[in-house]
Amino acid sequence: MKFHEAGRVSITVCILVVLILTVCYVLFLANLWWVNLIFYALMVIVAGIVIRFFRVPYRIINKVEDGVLAPADGTIVFVGPAFEYEYFKDERIKISIFMSINNVHVNSYPIDGTIEYIAYHPGKYLLAKRPKSSVDNEHNTIVVAKNEQEKVLFRQIAGFVARRIISYPEVGDKVNQGEEVGMIKFGSRVDVFLPLGAQVAVKKGNKVVSKKTVLAYF
Repeated sequence: MKFHEAGRVSITVCILVVLILTVCYVLFLANLWWVNLIFYALMVIVAGIVIRFFRVPYRIINKVEDGVLAPADGTIVFVGPAFEYEYFKDERIKISIFMSINNVHVNSYPIDGTIEYIAYHPGKYLLAKRPKSSVDNEHNTIVVAKNEQEKVLFRQIAGFVARRIISYPEVGDKVNQGEEVGMIKFGSRVDVFLPLGAQVAVKKGNKVVSKKTVLAYF
């Protein structure tokens, strides 16, 4: 287990705030022992949540040559046909993965291929479960092409708490299935768009794991 470098500032700030609050509490507000216990427990929980959020667990990639791996941990909240308005501009199979604050938030490439398109869009911070969040919220769109027929578009969508999407690739980069693409800070969603001929292997309500779970087969 390691922690993502993108969390360095957030973790440092969180620990400093917790320490300052604790010192102020001890100096000016320390009261009954059970009140003190609740305060200290709350500080530990807050620090623990922030530190845990940036965890990067070690995983062996489940390489599947004709498969599309989940690019994110979370719960499937939508599976079905949808119009992809940004790049393909046609009907596709859409799979949406909602990432709660308890999920690992590091994202990975669903297939091997070449980065064909990247576009970052600033926006609002609506609840990530809402369908309109994929258009209105801050989001980052990436298209990976294995060949002319096998292309996957996936969209990192910021959530209600999230304030920053981190994405490393550039157009033309050769990428490998399961490698890290970046992360979304604090609660979010990832939408995956596949060709209509893809054989979907998941359904709404399923829990999926980045680098492990097969969403569909070409």
